[in-house]
Amino acid sequence: MNVKVAFYDAKPYDQESFDEANRHFGFDIRYYKGHLHLNNIELTKGADVVCIFVNDEANAEVIDALVANGVKLLALRCAGYNNVDLKAADGKLRVVRVPAYSPYAVAEYTMALMLSLNRHVPRATWRTKDGNFALHGLMGFDMYGKTVGIIGTGRIAKILIRIVRGFGMNVIAYDAYPDLEFAEAHQIKYVSLDELYRDSDIISLHCPLTDQTRHIIDEEAIGKMKDGVMIINTGRGKLIQTEALIEGLKSKKVSSAGLDVYEEEAKYFYEDRSDYVMDDDTLARLLSFHNVILTSHQAFFTKEALTNIATTTLQNICDYKNGHALTNEVKFQSPR
Repeated sequence: MNVKVAFYDAKPYDQESFDEANRHFGFDIRYYKGHLHLNNIELTKGADVVCIFVNDEANAEVIDALVANGVKLLALRCAGYNNVDLKAADGKLRVVRVPAYSPYAVAEYTMALMLSLNRHVPRATWRTKDGNFALHGLMGFDMYGKTVGIIGTGRIAKILIRIVRGFGMNVIAYDAYPDLEFAEAHQIKYVSLDELYRDSDIISLHCPLTDQTRHIIDEEAIGKMKDGVMIINTGRGKLIQTEALIEGLKSKKVSSAGLDVYEEEAKYFYEDRSDYVMDDDTLARLLSFHNVILTSHQAFFTKEALTNIATTTLQNICDYKNGHALTNEVKFQSPR
């Protein structure tokens, strides 16, 4: 039996990488441009698998409709799964993900944001294109000897830690489950969140989005930080309370912010909205700051990452088809 896959939020680069990888699997993949929602769920009728990305919403109502349509597997082609109601899926629909497509890509991009913000690279580029070669307003600081606070020390963060240590930077970290062996090997110190806020020149977010980490950066947290702190987020948009960040930027408590994610990104990110009026006032305000770099959730976007995403996703589907153990399955964990 050939496996039918309904593939949502398909972009040209998705189709190219999946078609290439699918030569080894031979699945029947139907590509759809729209996000998964109730208005287009009819497209899943007859499909065995539905494949979605970060801005597709699989809430309880959607999951029940998928099950009613005969879908048996929800294949996330991303690491995060906060957009899936796992409780609603429990016992009805199995869910798999891609746990690590390229941690190097995200870590390297995080460092690029730090360097670009510190040395005002975008602003300098705009100036020189206009024939302005003045240096006023472009002063940065030596990264050497500065302290980076890392929130969450998973695969991506560990690669970033190795990178910043190569710059001669000090690293402090917070994680609910600290890796003390790694910390000793790489001369990093685990501290409380309050200590991290207090002592960091740069704060970078790499924790998953959970009820506990939602708005881990809010008005109270920013108030505890050093004056002139830089904040980087290549994790999930809802880790930061955006209005609080804007107030921090206005007061200059926050000197700069590098954001590859945004709280309400689903309507905008990965789409060309250049012909439309910006109707999200908060996003428009963020984009107006010269000391903010905001990009469209592209930290993962490398050739190697797309290949890994496609291969792992299709292998997850193959394992399900053949009745093998699903090593990348995500299951609902009931609160203790």
